[in-house]
Amino acid sequence: MAGKAVRRLRVSDRSLIQPGPVAAQRFESFEGKGRKLEFTLAPGLSINDAIARPLLAENIRAAALAIEDGSFAPLHYLMPALSTDGVHAAWYSGQYSPMDETELERGNVTFGERDGAPFIHCHAIWNEADGSRNAGHILPHETIVSQPIRATAWAVDSIAMVSEPDEETGFTLFHPVPLNELKTDQQGPRMVFARIAPNEDIIESLEAICRKHGIEHALVRGSVGSLIGARYLGGSIVDDIATEVFVLEGIVSEGAAATRLEIAMVDTHGTITRGFLERGDNPVCITFELCLEEIARPMW
Repeated sequence: MAGKAVRRLRVSDRSLIQPGPVAAQRFESFEGKGRKLEFTLAPGLSINDAIARPLLAENIRAAALAIEDGSFAPLHYLMPALSTDGVHAAWYSGQYSPMDETELERGNVTFGERDGAPFIHCHAIWNEADGSRNAGHILPHETIVSQPIRATAWAVDSIAMVSEPDEETGFTLFHPVPLNELKTDQQGPRMVFARIAPNEDIIESLEAICRKHGIEHALVRGSVGSLIGARYLGGSIVDDIATEVFVLEGIVSEGAAATRLEIAMVDTHGTITRGFLERGDNPVCITFELCLEEIARPMW
């Protein structure tokens, strides 16, 4: 893990003005009975279709995934960037499109729907044919799976993740929506799907979500979003505004055991960092989409 040796911004400096009114509700969260699925993303399909087909076959409309290994050809992706329109708090770079096959290292995906069609939000790290290691936001319909990719999904039947216009940020964002048709006889652990709003500390928000649902201990599954830079345990820092983030490991636990959240991040300079986050000093940039699975006790 390494951060850039630049001026350390104060916490008060790391709050972004969004274009719309600040929503009173700083996170949205709903729970259901969860289940775990493992499958392979089939070559020849877009990453969007390769994920959607097996999940739709199970009537799933909300899932958080971890993906690893395999390859893309072509890969099309965006990097985080500063906003230049005078409206949005952050933006995306232009499109990058490596010409040769790209090997996936690790990534996370939110699966849901946009405009009534299946849609994904994917952040990942990969290795390109020229030897470079890069990360960012993978374009779902343009990127094609070329070698089988292993996927693990955590899903619920009673929630949909729906991508809709968000007044506060001016972006179209995923958020959880409860479904009317609840399956009361389904077995499985409690899972919570949530979305955290801008300028809220990620760890404190995770703990607040668990308190709302009466969950003492939970694992963070999948999960993608953005932070205003990063403050890692051990003192390493990233001072930036726009970032792309996905969770490597996370456990939410109050009391004797502390919440721990390990992320991978790419900033506007293309620098990739990873590490466990400091509590109370890592505000969300635009959004963070999360899946929490209740467990009986911490795993350490």
